[in-house]
Amino acid sequence: MRIRKFLGAVAVVLAVTVGATGCGSRGGTATPEATANPSESLVGISMPTQTSERWIADGGNVEKSLKGLGYKTDLQFANDDIPTQVSQIENMLTKGAKALIVAAIDGTTLTDVLAKAKEQNVKVIAYDRLINGTPNVDFYTTFDNYTVGVQQATSLLTGLGLVDASGKKVEGKGPFNVELFAGSPDDNNANFFWTGAMDTLKPYLDAGTLKVPSGQTKFEQAAILRWQAPVAQKRMEDILTAAYSSGTKLDGVLSPYDGLSIGIISALTSTGGYAKGDLPVVTGQDAEKGSVKSIIADEQYSTIFKDTRQLGSQAVKMVDALLKGQEPEVNDTKTYNNKVKVVPAYLLKSVIITAENYKKELIESGYYTDADVK
Repeated sequence: MRIRKFLGAVAVVLAVTVGATGCGSRGGTATPEATANPSESLVGISMPTQTSERWIADGGNVEKSLKGLGYKTDLQFANDDIPTQVSQIENMLTKGAKALIVAAIDGTTLTDVLAKAKEQNVKVIAYDRLINGTPNVDFYTTFDNYTVGVQQATSLLTGLGLVDASGKKVEGKGPFNVELFAGSPDDNNANFFWTGAMDTLKPYLDAGTLKVPSGQTKFEQAAILRWQAPVAQKRMEDILTAAYSSGTKLDGVLSPYDGLSIGIISALTSTGGYAKGDLPVVTGQDAEKGSVKSIIADEQYSTIFKDTRQLGSQAVKMVDALLKGQEPEVNDTKTYNNKVKVVPAYLLKSVIITAENYKKELIESGYYTDADVK
């Protein structure tokens, strides 16, 4: 994807410069649906859970930005329970919400409630997770999820010494034993992460440079429902018992999310007998505080930083444009087919984080303070 930088047309409290492709369309086209007094409108914000610090931060960022523009907000967390999320969205519609920003627990379960939203002419923004199986989702904002998977696999290869800092392949190393984890099968993003990662790792697996002693190389075998750390920890423990009890060394673990990484590392230190400083290369995603601390402590090797300030800012731009009768800016109109339609999207860039660059990317950017990750 060819990337260029530009400024979004609608200013918001957290507006930032972000990467975008050349296929974007700029806001400003008036539509009949413009709200007479958009700043007085209620916007519903539906987040999947409070068990992950990133979703708490996302919800807070979006709410703060909307309030800064004068909108009323209804922020709800569904605690990974689908009926709760549906009920919360129904209540938002009952209260008269004019727009919804929804990070779905399961992207296939909101068809009926979003049909009600359509009946009330409520605009729907899918936030980070694509909502599937319905025509009633207007726009989508997320990161380039395939690239996130590529970055996760690349960081695994770098940690193993198979790729150098410049991205060049290093010959003559290996073979290495690795295990593979995937995200929740009901989260559309998990498939993009997995595909990007496996496309990157495939040449090494085919050549025998990387081996998977458990034999579990399919998405269905590697997937962790609801991204739950205890489930990942149990799977890692089972793999260690079944495939590594004879003294086989595990060199690396592809983990798609920091919460899973913490569970995986717990299994490695408890069941696998690995000590700090001698752990396999473990990847992650979301740059959660606990995992950044783990990276600094030489436990987890890497994570993928997706600046949720940018994500929240883009969602707010979309809502603000829609409620003012304008067309939101997008930079992808081909990738995200929700099985009913291709949802126009705005994709943001992500960054690989290791012990070498966390200060520059996370501290100097103001995302965290030094105290946050000590």
